[in-house]
Amino acid sequence: MRGSPSGLGPWGGLASRAAGLTGWRRALLLLLLGALATLALPPLGALPVLLPSLCGLVWVLEGSRSRWAAFGAGWLWAWAWYGIGFYWIGNAMLVDPGKFAWMIPFATLGLGAVQAVFIGLATLATHLSRVSGIGRIVVLAGAWTIMEWVRAWFLTGFPWNPLGSVWDAVPAVLQLASLAGVYGLCAFTILVFALPAALADFLSRRQRGLVLAAVVLLLAGGFAFGQARLSANPTEMVPGLKLRLVQAAIAQRHMWREDLRQSQLLDHVELSRGPGFDSVTHVVWPETAAPFFLDLDARSRAIAAMAAPVGGTLLTGAPRITPQEVEPRHLWNSLMAIDGAGQVVGLYDKVHLVPFGEYVPLRGLLPITKLTAGGTDFSAGIGLRTLDIPGLPPVGPFICYESVFPGEVVGRDQKRPEWLLTVTNDGWFGKSAGPHQHLAAGRMRAVEEGLPLVRSANTGISAVLDPLGRQLARLDLGKRGIMDTGLPKPLMPTPYSRWGNAVPLSVACALLLLGVSLRFWRIRSN
Repeated sequence: MRGSPSGLGPWGGLASRAAGLTGWRRALLLLLLGALATLALPPLGALPVLLPSLCGLVWVLEGSRSRWAAFGAGWLWAWAWYGIGFYWIGNAMLVDPGKFAWMIPFATLGLGAVQAVFIGLATLATHLSRVSGIGRIVVLAGAWTIMEWVRAWFLTGFPWNPLGSVWDAVPAVLQLASLAGVYGLCAFTILVFALPAALADFLSRRQRGLVLAAVVLLLAGGFAFGQARLSANPTEMVPGLKLRLVQAAIAQRHMWREDLRQSQLLDHVELSRGPGFDSVTHVVWPETAAPFFLDLDARSRAIAAMAAPVGGTLLTGAPRITPQEVEPRHLWNSLMAIDGAGQVVGLYDKVHLVPFGEYVPLRGLLPITKLTAGGTDFSAGIGLRTLDIPGLPPVGPFICYESVFPGEVVGRDQKRPEWLLTVTNDGWFGKSAGPHQHLAAGRMRAVEEGLPLVRSANTGISAVLDPLGRQLARLDLGKRGIMDTGLPKPLMPTPYSRWGNAVPLSVACALLLLGVSLRFWRIRSN
């Protein structure tokens, strides 16, 4: 670092030592810093760990003497962040360990290594900007935000655990997502927890005070905005609606056993028709709760329809397939709304499919099969839809991990829904951090869009969130039972719901310009 550590106590010394590391010591420090940061992810939410983690990353980046070193700084940090943050994916391979256990390192550390490339590009761009001090951190915030956005769509995208998701633990600051989404929170996170790293470059008391004041103002502003929004918007419920969410907690290894399918369907019906059924208006089952092709299987559809209240509907996940005589053959992961007469009155086919879970990329080259049952790959639906289901406000459906995609809630030429519904089967991931992170992603979409979220999961976590992300009801991970709940009303469209990712991308570009301008200001001031 250019600033002498003598006037800064331990800050300058730490920064100089971190920047001066080379070889395996440098790599080890970056991996440890990235691993430390994962403690801030749900369900732990230990945000203070981000201060040493991100400051350390900035200091190491400052010492990079080549483009590869700068790229490697971000890549190594993020490899630990994603590789450890994705550990729960390995649980899915243990459902059939004899067939899939060998894939665990590739699905966790391998996927983490690929995802880390985007953060490596962010630190490379920061290095190439030739900005130092505060300007370097501001540029990093902008570049990181843009790369998080690219990560969401490149090669179909996997935007799990963006840096801004750590604010799930702080409901007030989480409300900033209504302005600029989770990507805006990524920039906010970098500024709050990495700006103190600039203390190693500023020796005067006035300069140190400016850095600390900037951090305090950011945090205070975020808290003030969030608290005002929470106070001004009490939860209101849609009159006349009572939803029953069914969580049967079926073990994943039993989900597709031929000898258990009928009993599982009847089990869902029995839970649905439990005490209080007469007062329920609609029943919600999770993803593939009906393990039959209900579009073609009239008998199973009639059994499922027994769970539909009088005058209401059953909303259930189920696979769907083209008739045998129709070519080419297609298979979909679907959400169906079924009335008491067994008629399908609403249908949505999943758009974002899980690679290797629902289809095998480059199937002709890779010698593996998909994790889900059967040899046929699932087909993607035609696009996001807003469903009109009798007796319910318009709904935006998500199946499985579709709720992790920021800005992808309302389809083109579709009207804005009044609530969001996620049906999922997190039984693949056991009692791990995965379902908690999945719930946090849904909470982020609710806040971003100003829409309530109803979440029905096979083995947890089922929950109802109001449009500010406040939890109104919950069935915990691994619990079996039912949950009766009202449906919260939506808020007016948020800035993010109106303009989508244009908002955080504009913020990111502004940060890049500001950071670079600080470089030229510093040159002139010298």
